[in-house]
Amino acid sequence: MDWFVAPDYWTSRLVFQRALAGVYLVAFLTAALQFRALMGERGMLPVPRFVAQVRFRAAPSLFQLHYSDRFFAGCAWSGCAASAALLAGVDSLVPLWAAMLLWLVPWALYLSIVNVGQTWYSFGWESLLLEVGFLAVLLGNDEVAPPVVVLFLLRWILFRVEFGAGLIKMRGDACWRKLTCLDHHHETQPMPGPLSWFFHHLPKPLHRVEVAANHFTQLVVPLLLFTPQPVATAAAALMIVTQLWLVLSGNFSWLNWITIVLALSAPAFPSDPPSVPDAPLWYEVVVLAVAALLLFLSYRPVANMISRRQVMNRSFDPLHLVNTYGAFGSVSRIRYEVVVEGTADDVPREDSDWREYEFKGKPGDPRRWPRQFAPYHLRLDWLMWFAALSPAYAGPWFGALVERLLENDRDTLRLLRRSPFPPDAPPRHIRARLFRYRYTTWRELRETGACWERTYVREYLPPTRLAGMAQKS
Repeated sequence: MDWFVAPDYWTSRLVFQRALAGVYLVAFLTAALQFRALMGERGMLPVPRFVAQVRFRAAPSLFQLHYSDRFFAGCAWSGCAASAALLAGVDSLVPLWAAMLLWLVPWALYLSIVNVGQTWYSFGWESLLLEVGFLAVLLGNDEVAPPVVVLFLLRWILFRVEFGAGLIKMRGDACWRKLTCLDHHHETQPMPGPLSWFFHHLPKPLHRVEVAANHFTQLVVPLLLFTPQPVATAAAALMIVTQLWLVLSGNFSWLNWITIVLALSAPAFPSDPPSVPDAPLWYEVVVLAVAALLLFLSYRPVANMISRRQVMNRSFDPLHLVNTYGAFGSVSRIRYEVVVEGTADDVPREDSDWREYEFKGKPGDPRRWPRQFAPYHLRLDWLMWFAALSPAYAGPWFGALVERLLENDRDTLRLLRRSPFPPDAPPRHIRARLFRYRYTTWRELRETGACWERTYVREYLPPTRLAGMAQKS
């Protein structure tokens, strides 16, 4: 079937596949380096406790069948190896069926991680990586030209990512309609980057232009993805430019990068691809059957998008095949941060020697400038932002975090930038206090060298010691 393939997208497929493999690699590396403290056997939200309460059918995962920290580490590092192999182009050196199986490996491994990841893996970009990764299995290798239907489905995902995000903004916080959200967003976003302070201090008229441009890119440009070339290529290029602007303005894990990867599949690069035989019949049947299934399942995200009660970042099936996306339907006006401190004093007092724990990414010391971490995802730091919004977000895991700090747990301390206590002398008490943070002005920055100014708000957790953890948490 000549209509089944699109030879002009040969280069687009190559770029897309290598870029997607790179995102996979970052995702598995994040899991391998952080899982023990977050959800290992002695983690804050242990996987064994989760799988004992949730059936396999609701959350299919290899770890439903067996779990140990060593087994999880093996799966995570195997995912790194498979991703690195795909990044190096090994899928082009094997038969078509083997390439499909090779792309299936990181998808199945990451699905297993996400489905037991609980609140640590509750972000939209987890489902987005899985949805895109599943389509990559069907995209083929050098034995066949890219299938048209798969290229269409990739654009369909990109459309839902952008258009859904645009709708959630217009239906959500009024500041998006008033074009004023960026007066606050760069200061209150989950994890600012090294340039966020400067973005915040851009002139307010420019902020209005930014919001208007965002609405255009998310509500108008996605419609152009389904127009003939070169319009579709221009639409994808505009989306890439917008996403790169977001990359500069903050740390959003790999959300912007996976969106860029999707956009890379849209441009057509007319060329003379290698002469290849027609796609085998079994391959055409598999691709068309799966495509029909995915289009049928798409009715749920479509219904969600057109609903006045649209929700963000929802997966509609346990395999994360078709999902709905969106971000920042509401924007905080004030930034709060939870500051965790410890003391070695037997009896904690206000004038005790309280020492602050430093996190890698979230704001702490007002003089410490934010760093760039994305696309790497600091999961604890992100959840600490939610904890500051409301203690309810931290209920399942914050008590366990305090307990691990009181024990000087090695794996937990590795998630932090610095512990104020030596390994052999853990603190006797831990407390947490809530502060309001705001960016300093240009003059304050020159005078103090601090990018943040913080003000004490209230006690978040009273002084707690290990012996009383069961009562305190």
